[in-house]
Amino acid sequence: MSELFDAVDALVASRSPLPSAEERKRLRVAHGLTLDDVAGALKVRRATVSAWESTKKPTEPRGPEREAYARLLKQLAELYPAPAMPEKPAASVPAAFTGVPVPAGEMPEVPDALIDEVEASEAAAMTATENTQTAASVAAAPAAATRPASTTRASSTSRRPGAKKAAPAGTPAGGADLRFENGPLAVVDVEDGKVLAYCVGGLVLEVPAKSLPSLVDWTLREAKLGQPKLAGPGKDADPLIVLTEAALERYGLPVTLTEEEKHAGRIPEGHKVIKQLARAEWKLTKRGFGPWARIYRPATGSERACVQLCIPSWNALDTRHWGEAGQLLPAELARVLGVYASRVMTPRGSTAVTGLELMTALHPPTRASEPDATGKRRSEHNPGSLGKDAIDPMNWPPCEVPDGHPVLKDLPRFHVRGPAEKLFEEAYDWARPMTDAECTLRHLVGIDVNMAFAAGANGLNVGLGAPTHVTNPVFDPKLPGSWLVDLSHVDLSRVKVGKDKWADLDASLLPSPFTPKGERPEGPAWYATPTVAYAQELGYEVRPIEAWVRYENGRYLDGWYNRLRDAFLATMADLGVDADLAPADFLAAMDGYKERDPELAIVVSAIKATVKGGLGKLRERPRGEGWRPGEPWRALSRPTWRPDIRAAVISRTRINLHRKIVKHAAFTGQYPIAILSDCVVYATDGTSPLDFLPYRDGKPLPGGFKLGINPGLVKHEGTQEVLWGEEVRERFNAPELNLARYIKDGTVTDVDNGE
Repeated sequence: MSELFDAVDALVASRSPLPSAEERKRLRVAHGLTLDDVAGALKVRRATVSAWESTKKPTEPRGPEREAYARLLKQLAELYPAPAMPEKPAASVPAAFTGVPVPAGEMPEVPDALIDEVEASEAAAMTATENTQTAASVAAAPAAATRPASTTRASSTSRRPGAKKAAPAGTPAGGADLRFENGPLAVVDVEDGKVLAYCVGGLVLEVPAKSLPSLVDWTLREAKLGQPKLAGPGKDADPLIVLTEAALERYGLPVTLTEEEKHAGRIPEGHKVIKQLARAEWKLTKRGFGPWARIYRPATGSERACVQLCIPSWNALDTRHWGEAGQLLPAELARVLGVYASRVMTPRGSTAVTGLELMTALHPPTRASEPDATGKRRSEHNPGSLGKDAIDPMNWPPCEVPDGHPVLKDLPRFHVRGPAEKLFEEAYDWARPMTDAECTLRHLVGIDVNMAFAAGANGLNVGLGAPTHVTNPVFDPKLPGSWLVDLSHVDLSRVKVGKDKWADLDASLLPSPFTPKGERPEGPAWYATPTVAYAQELGYEVRPIEAWVRYENGRYLDGWYNRLRDAFLATMADLGVDADLAPADFLAAMDGYKERDPELAIVVSAIKATVKGGLGKLRERPRGEGWRPGEPWRALSRPTWRPDIRAAVISRTRINLHRKIVKHAAFTGQYPIAILSDCVVYATDGTSPLDFLPYRDGKPLPGGFKLGINPGLVKHEGTQEVLWGEEVRERFNAPELNLARYIKDGTVTDVDNGE
């Protein structure tokens, strides 16, 4: 009987209609299959499959091949349904794809653009009305970006009817911006001799460009790529083109860089592709043609003519932050970068560069003024931003700058600045030997603060203008600045933990909140405002000797924090970790969350790196270029070179963590044995954070650690046995080895006296 059923199924399949040739190709590409893959599975020639997908004169499969091919297409159609038809099909066809294609090699006229700064000419073209859209408007990424991306093949002169796209995140209310209806970016690849651009939401465009200059022209004239500005006085994001290895070969670029080119960060100026760009009157920024190249034409008006390139095989997507993104198929990579772009911003370089650019995008340094008597506008400082002239880069407070800064050029060559000369606000790297009682416990459990540095930036008052030097000032916890003060008298054995409430603690088991290594200060030292304010909070008097304070200040990082927080929470929710889960459910949801959607897990990693990298860029050090101590370096000229803001964020992050540790110790009598940045390790008998965090009826200790995904709350970092910790410390003869560094998986590497 089963044989009869099989025969009937084969008979039906032999007459069942197959989708159109275009749909067959769409389904194959959507699943990342090549012609060879399908041909091998069906045991036919590659040319046969290609003929089945030919849009000119498709052939029809016959016999058993038709049955198997129909089965394949049916399963793919279930995974990648065709896009819904819009109500008005004619309106969905972009004008740029209905005209005559630009012949390859011809250079269409493109308006000149502004590339690096907002000039007065651009400001004059702006309106004075500010767009109130901020990071709080970040919505969930397009629905298509949270499931396997379906792919629609379209040429540069036609787009598949019915392709319906969600508006990119950040688009003003009222509908998608038609200038950027195909999303912020495209991954350009070559398949079957054709150049294809994989966009977000599964859209695929056929690219006619046969040279890199032509690709730049096509991107600006026809691709409709880009992203609307994040703030009223800002500027729209330039389109991003990601080049695969096949695309690099097609356009005459090396697939990988030589060691010399890696060191230089670019290909040589004499490369033939750079000459092609020069002949076409395109320019490169000072960094040249590297992994994140920017190609533009000089500005003659407010219209921009700039395209950003991303080259994964040149290590544009650092594996420390982007994981295996560079190895993904084009459609998958477009999805990963598209989700990141919609929720954070279009990448402008590394995650660190993007983190810094996000600050500027949310608070542009200039805006258009009100019209004067003649009706003209001019460029003026945008209130609440870091303006160009806020601080003279050559006139920084000596205590706030890193070694080698020009203001320190008169110091002796080998002089080492101490705490009374240098502001040293860094994250914790502290550990202590375990007590006898702790050694009798069974496990070490690590908890990690989610987006700790982002939480430290939230609501933080930072300086916006120039610093003022004062002597013997009265400390003001609301005034951002750097303070020279002696905090050696603060005794952690008795601290204030609430209004008129004091606690007696074992100070020998606690790190000092005032130094990264947890050592008690020995005299006057420079501290950021949050550190000094915490000494007051603990119940001790502070009397600064001198200070550099900033009377012009504001919560500059709030919008930056909100956007990154929303991006992180939305992506974690897509991975099944919601913000309102009960503690036990949260721990269960976090278990293996990366495996649920590895692509979105990459986005989470990139968002976290954007936070840390962006803050690190606020104190960027020299990067080669023949720099010598005492000479200025390129980063000093940026309004966003602000080591004082970085120090304040790190100070507040460290203090936030210490406050929770003190609350926990006062309530439970438990003390940490190791702290590394935002990870804290406790000894306990159980294996879960719930075995030592003091929850009562599902409610955590007020002011203490709380499990959850929101920034500032904690998650489970890892659990190891106490015997493991003691064995590791004994093996390396390091009784104070920082076990927080290895608690996640227990693998111990690169040990050097605990560093």
